[in-house]
Amino acid sequence: MTEAELNSYSLHSGKEPKDEMLAQIMHEVAQDAKKSNEEAANRYLDDILIL
Repeated sequence: MTEAELNSYSLHSGKEPKDEMLAQIMHEVAQDAKKSNEEAANRYLDDILIL
């Protein structure tokens, strides 16, 4: 699946995503969540070390 195809999907379109598209969306969301969690954990640890 191309990035253009993925970016063309809208949750507000009323259409269900195909399985491949849904899997890709879920994969990208999981990656973003992991990155965000790691950044938050690092900020937390930095704050603890400052105290």
